[in-house]
Amino acid sequence: MIIGVGIDVAEIERFEQSLTRTPQMRERLFVPSELLLPDGERRGVASLAARFAAKEALAKALGAPGGLRWTDAEVYVEDSGRPRLRVSGTVAARAAELGVRAWHVSLSHDAGVASAVVIAEG
Repeated sequence: MIIGVGIDVAEIERFEQSLTRTPQMRERLFVPSELLLPDGERRGVASLAARFAAKEALAKALGAPGGLRWTDAEVYVEDSGRPRLRVSGTVAARAAELGVRAWHVSLSHDAGVASAVVIAEG
């Protein structure tokens, strides 16, 4: 059963400007593993914007409650290339309240826009 669906888009240039203007924003939005590629290089801004869009979409799938911490949701990629969500803390608590047992996530970025869709399944 689908418990919630969320979608979000982020303009990549605008997101980059926000990160430049407020450098500490990276640490408020992302866990360390989201900021780096597997080889240790910094992840590109388009990829970060897509991850931010996924976190926004995740919040919408949970009914957009207040009090969710951005770093209680981690977007990671399996070896197969499939994006996944790992939740903890405030996000895991809200998901448990709603009966969420599985997450489905899709990320994209093209033509200056990053987008994400998240489905919460019970």
